[in-house]
Amino acid sequence: MQVILVLDIGNTNIVAGIYRGKKLLIHWRISTDRDRTADEYGILFKNLFAYEGYKLRDIKAVVIASVVPPLMLTFEEMAEKYLGVTPLVVGPGVKTGMDIKYDSPREVGADRIVNAVAAYEKYGGPLIVVDFGTATTFDALSAEGHYLGGAIAPGIGISTEALFQKAAKLPRIELVKPTRVIGKNTVASMQAGIVFGFVGQVDEIVRRMTRELGGEVYVVATGGLAKLIAAESATIHTVDPLLTIEGLRVIYERNSGD
Repeated sequence: MQVILVLDIGNTNIVAGIYRGKKLLIHWRISTDRDRTADEYGILFKNLFAYEGYKLRDIKAVVIASVVPPLMLTFEEMAEKYLGVTPLVVGPGVKTGMDIKYDSPREVGADRIVNAVAAYEKYGGPLIVVDFGTATTFDALSAEGHYLGGAIAPGIGISTEALFQKAAKLPRIELVKPTRVIGKNTVASMQAGIVFGFVGQVDEIVRRMTRELGGEVYVVATGGLAKLIAAESATIHTVDPLLTIEGLRVIYERNSGD
């Protein structure tokens, strides 16, 4: 079985994983840095690999989904120079096995399509995928596995940071589950407003999408803060933190014949 490296390059974090066949051997989450060079990322991955007992040349294929265009060439160069492979980049021309019912399919972020592919493969449809990333995205899939579209909202992290930057007396806070919605101090009040506010946003958008889809709909959440929101949500059925890299593996198989 081939050993492959999958890379989900987001605005805030890069999630990387090594698969042997369908088995995930190891995964990492690192900060996205647009200023790093291909050499710097190459050395970073060399060190991560070495710590886990792997070598860069163990990798026989690389699959990349990126929503950060400036880093695309960086990672292509890194893959070719340090791993000796030309990566498969998720985009136009790549087989996903999914019919995209969007006005302009090229506008859909690669991460959203990858999530949809993995979610339908694992859970079937109709389905809603909620991804808590830099933006919070909602993606709807039909019972037949067609990508129908979705909604995009500001992410929890950037909303919280905007509150700190624009309101002079409000501090940066740790995002944790509030004990109650009526906060007794500024920090508790902010935590309640942010967490329960986003829970309300998620549940309302999911309910409206469910009505448009009709019938019973399964709801999957992924992303860094998915567990925090899902714990309070009335509509999310399961949290799948590695959904995106699983989708990259599936897309690799559909394009390689493995």
